[in-house]
Amino acid sequence: MQPSAGPDLPHTRVRLAHWIATGVALAAVLGLSAVFQPPDASARPEGAGPAAAPDPAKARFSVDCPGKSADSARSGPAVDILDKGAADFDGDGRAETVALVRCHSGIGTPPSGIFVVAHPTEAGGRPQVVETLMPTGEDMSAQDFQVGPQGHGTVSARLLGYSSPEVPRCCPDQAREVKWEWRDGKFVLVPSPVAGSV
Repeated sequence: MQPSAGPDLPHTRVRLAHWIATGVALAAVLGLSAVFQPPDASARPEGAGPAAAPDPAKARFSVDCPGKSADSARSGPAVDILDKGAADFDGDGRAETVALVRCHSGIGTPPSGIFVVAHPTEAGGRPQVVETLMPTGEDMSAQDFQVGPQGHGTVSARLLGYSSPEVPRCCPDQAREVKWEWRDGKFVLVPSPVAGSV
């Protein structure tokens, strides 16, 4: 016959109560830290998010601006960036910038160009123009320029041109809606039917 169990020893009761109180306090501290965590805090390490789209003002575009450097990063704005948009076309987690540019001019309407700008190949380097969707040599300008939402991979614009060299450069008389779609690792031009005169 085994002896009956006596009452709990005093130090045993204190130890159990101590651990219960410690657990409650720890849970409260962890709960408060979650409540007061900054809204932008996350488990992702700093700098691990998608990189910001490259700045087209630091890129060098292949445009022929009379009497000026085609380098938009030097002093004197040789190139005006009329519009821009960004999307991660190739899905590498870094957005590319699509820029609508033209030579700087106090008067007149120089032809526009549409270029795709990617991040520098080296740290601290210049953003790289990796694709020319519309060269300035086409002698056209663009309206309604848009870059598709993230993941859609499209660039669209309404291109304005001239039916002959005799048409004043201020007043294009032809228009066409176009779209470039990112397909199988490259941009594909998808023109709409030719529109009537503007």
